Formats: sequence, structure tokens, C-alpha cells
Amino acid sequence: MNLDLILGILQIVLIATTPLVFAGIGELVTEKSGVLNLGVEGMMLVGAVSAFIILVITGSYFLAFFVSILSGIIMSGLFAFLVLFLMSNQIATGLALTIFGIGLSSMLGKQYIGTPIDGLSPWFFVFFSFLIVFLVSYFFYKTKAGLILRAVGESHNSAHALGYSVIKIRFLSILFGGSMCALAGSYISICYAPMWQEGMTAGRGWIALALVVFATWKPERVLIGAYIFGGVTILQMNLQALGLRFPGQFFSMAPYVATIIVLVLISSNKLRIKLSAPASLTIPFYKGR
Repeated sequence: MNLDLILGILQIVLIATTPLVFAGIGELVTEKSGVLNLGVEGMMLVGAVSAFIILVITGSYFLAFFVSILSGIIMSGLFAFLVLFLMSNQIATGLALTIFGIGLSSMLGKQYIGTPIDGLSPWFFVFFSFLIVFLVSYFFYKTKAGLILRAVGESHNSAHALGYSVIKIRFLSILFGGSMCALAGSYISICYAPMWQEGMTAGRGWIALALVVFATWKPERVLIGAYIFGGVTILQMNLQALGLRFPGQFFSMAPYVATIIVLVLISSNKLRIKLSAPASLTIPFYKGR
């Protein structure tokens, strides 16, 4: 394998896995606050179709990404209202959000299937994905606000007793997660594969969810894990291109197998603490308690 081929594969991996980084880091911030949002796939699809439609109508990349992020904020805001104020089940609500997002994106984008657009270079977003991981890591471990957010995820009752607004912190964390998921979707439809096709996120939202667990809720590991998962996928394609008869399904299921192993390991309370799983994850907060 020559150097040019290696560099080419590396470029493909960087470009292909950038949406996983955005979605993964957004979900990580949400989960660090103690909320599990399974609506990542739905928010990515709505973000993708919103960006594509606005770009076709206006020709403005800025407006396309702006509206896409706004759509993610609206969808995640709906989720936040349901789980934080109406106390609905986080898992059921997140699954409903994904189903809603799949249906809504399909309806909105139906007449735009096959519409040609001029794609945007992905490299700015590749570099931005590294920057956002660094900023989130710095926020968590070097700022007071980050410490408060992590405290809410670990023990919301203790944080509330100290005078911090658990609902406000979780609400803002969910909105950030939604905006990142929508940005990941818009990257796919405008940069990675400049077109609109129903279900074009192809399960990346679920992989992003698995990635957060695989990364044991640490920002820098999200970046590493994303490129490992992306590299495995690209490796599958290259092995098939080389004519090697190796089951492609093995590589497709590898991220999930790795996540299951991590989940089994953190089922122990001692390892759960060591690996930084938020102790209050999925536990609803009742202000009156």
C-alpha cells in the first residue's frame, strides 16, 4: 500500500466521520447533564433536509446552516419541554422524536429528491469538529460552568440544594445537543453528499449514541472513537474493493459490539464511577423533592 493511497484513505475517513463527531459531542453534553436523548437520528435528518431546502431556495450557505441549526434547537427544545417540564419518559420521548424527525424530513424533502446543488468543501467543518471537541473539553474541565453542568449530571438534588437551576442547565444542554445534531445533518446533505435522499443519515445518529458510551462520556474519546468507527467502515469498503472475501456485516456491527462490551463493563458501580458515566442519567428531576 503506497503513501498516496494511505493519505487518500485518511482524507476519506476525516471527511466521512465528521458528522459523527458533531452528533456525538452534542449528545455527550446532553448526557453529561443527566438527560438521555435518543432523538439524534431524527434531529440529524431534519437538520439535513432544512439546510438542503433553504440552500435550494436562497442559494445562501449561511442561511442553510443557520436554519438547520435552528431546526435542531426547535426539535430539541420540544424534547426538553416534554422531559423536563411534563416529566415524560426520556427513552420513549427520544424514540418518538426520531420517528417524528424521519417522517417530517421525508415529507418536507419529497419534492427535492434529485435536485442538484453545488456542494461546499467539507474541510472547514473537519477542522471545526476538532475545535468543538477541544472547546467542550475545556468547558467541562477548566470552567466553573462546566463543573456545575457535570455536578447536575452526577447529583441533581445536590446541585439544586446548592442553588443551581437544574432545569435551566439541562434545558441549555439539550439545546446544544440538538444544534450539533442538526449541524451534523446539514454537513451530510451539503458537504459530504450534496443532495437530498430520504434516510440519508443512514443510522449515523444511532452510531453517535453508541459512540458516547464507547467514549465513556469523555469529549476527547468521542473524537478518537468517531475516527475508529469511521476507519472501520472505510476499511470494509477497501477490503471489498481489493477483492477480499470478508463479511462486510462484521465491520458494520463492530461499533455496536464495542459499545455492548463497554456497557457490560460499566454495569459495575465502581467502574461506572471510574469511567465517568453520569450518575443521574435518565433520572427525572422533581423540583419539589
